[in-house]
Amino acid sequence: MARSRMVIAIDGPSGVGKSTVARAVAARLGFNYVESGAMYRAVALRALETGTPLDAASRLGDLAARLKFRFEMRPAGNRLWLGGRDVTDAIRTPEVTRAASIVSTHAVVRKHLVERQRALACEGGVVMEGRDIGTVVFPDADLKVFLDASAEARGERRLRDRESAAQPEGKPSAEAVLKEITDRDQRDQTREVSPLVPASDAIRIDTTRLSIEQVVEQVLDLARNRQPRAGMVKPAETR
Repeated sequence: MARSRMVIAIDGPSGVGKSTVARAVAARLGFNYVESGAMYRAVALRALETGTPLDAASRLGDLAARLKFRFEMRPAGNRLWLGGRDVTDAIRTPEVTRAASIVSTHAVVRKHLVERQRALACEGGVVMEGRDIGTVVFPDADLKVFLDASAEARGERRLRDRESAAQPEGKPSAEAVLKEITDRDQRDQTREVSPLVPASDAIRIDTTRLSIEQVVEQVLDLARNRQPRAGMVKPAETR
């Protein structure tokens, strides 16, 4: 069945600004915003809470299949609920971030979550971001964008995020954050299932020297100039 509105896929590596850009683009177009990575983080959170080993693929797949996800759209940003529990803040700790990068390498986990992601965007009107949206989750997305930036620029951004969040373990070093970024890149790009690569028809944007607003405007221009199968609403601010 044809979608009534377009799907925009935004992919890219860690620290490139995918979530911020996707959230802003969705708000400007009046679309829903889905952060696929939050779902992997939620599985990682439950694995840590239940003592499930991060290399136990089958058990992690069972966790992913059982979890009840719900995104709640709010003006300040999405909230993610697991059953009756808001886990939006709990999934953002460095420990969960590291665990999620391991959990996401398991094919059985990705299988369950890709099915959920497709269901969330089946009618369109969605901006979905992640690492395999344009290649695996929605290879027929109406617009595919791949954001990138140098590892150094991404490390600096992630460091600023950590400092502003006042993580309880103290201020991280620039060297530690850069190593975390490059280690994550290595895992994402070399995993056997859904490796991080741009879709062949994705528009690549290097964000190293661009502001968030400049990137958002580029994506909006691409969306408005695209002739999608499905329709696209007017920007929210013009209604």
